[in-house]
Amino acid sequence: AALGPVLVGPAPGGRTLTAFVPVAPGRPVAVRLHHALHATREAVDYQRATGGMEAFDNAVAAGVSRELTEALVALVRGSEGAAVALDWAPAAGTPDGCPARPEPVEFSPGDLPALRRAGARYLRDEPAVTVRITGAVVRLRRSGPRGAGIVRLRVLAGAEVPHVRIELDEEAYRIAGQAHLVGLPVRVEGRLESRGGFRRLTGASQVVPVQVDDEERDRLMKSLQENVDSFEEACAGE
Repeated sequence: AALGPVLVGPAPGGRTLTAFVPVAPGRPVAVRLHHALHATREAVDYQRATGGMEAFDNAVAAGVSRELTEALVALVRGSEGAAVALDWAPAAGTPDGCPARPEPVEFSPGDLPALRRAGARYLRDEPAVTVRITGAVVRLRRSGPRGAGIVRLRVLAGAEVPHVRIELDEEAYRIAGQAHLVGLPVRVEGRLESRGGFRRLTGASQVVPVQVDDEERDRLMKSLQENVDSFEEACAGE
């Protein structure tokens, strides 16, 4: 849903790919990406010059993450290099703290070892953070018709991860199952952790359904129809 209004297309010749992002709500994301790309470039330069990885730790505050380093690896791998450039919509002006014409940020195959090491470091050392996530239930599982269960959410807001796995008590599990069956996402609070590459939310609380517009609700209901087998046991014992 977040990528729905983004238009992506290649330039003539196929060497450039352009993404057009609406000013609202895309401007904050574009600004964050601008700072994160430059912080990544500086951290890679530091690592290649000194062998140290600590610059990647400091770069987290600018938005650098495992997901970004992995995306850059995928972009550069098998090529002679890649450059990422951002242009601001003239009507919206230049964001605070950013240059009017940002320079492209370039990455080469020689940067791949540093990017891969950074991704592995982020995965290994990623700290748990307190979040409030809104997500659509895509899977429910428990051992019987009663008791606690495991829920998987497709994250819509609150964290920059695609999915999270949550263990819920019986009442919260019932709320999550019923919310999905009527086409509503849920909001939940907890600690976002990374375990072996899988994202999980621990200490989950405050599980409540969230009202959405008709279009988003239709999309969620379509998802339910396409994955009905995953939700059959959600009705067990209700």
